[in-house]
Amino acid sequence: MSEGFSVEEMKVGQSASMSKTVTEADIILFAGITGDFNPAHIDEEYAKNSLFKGRIAHGMLSAGFISATLAMKLPGPGTIYLGQSMKFKAPVKIGDTVKTTVTITSINVEKKIINLDTVCFVGETKVVIGECTMMKP
Repeated sequence: MSEGFSVEEMKVGQSASMSKTVTEADIILFAGITGDFNPAHIDEEYAKNSLFKGRIAHGMLSAGFISATLAMKLPGPGTIYLGQSMKFKAPVKIGDTVKTTVTITSINVEKKIINLDTVCFVGETKVVIGECTMMKP
């Protein structure tokens, strides 16, 4: 497996993206792994009377897509997550394709610390926005 980019190879403004279509199985598996069986995610009868008029994916599932993009694309394999802030802006539903984009905003080469903007989109809609700090040992 590739070790991704070294700190010296990265540049402010550099970005990477990944996409994933959310399936019923993703939601059920995430609930099983985390123990989060909130009816907003699992129970269609409950969810159709909710604010979103149907089941929505766990917000932290989209956070996982951010983690995957950071780990697999930029900064890439071997990076260590130091922190993440997020705001959930819109729901993700079964069948939605979530595109995650991470963009480098600053690099401290000496300390091997990289800061990135993190955004998840469904179409043109931002569903999650945030920023993170990574270390590239």
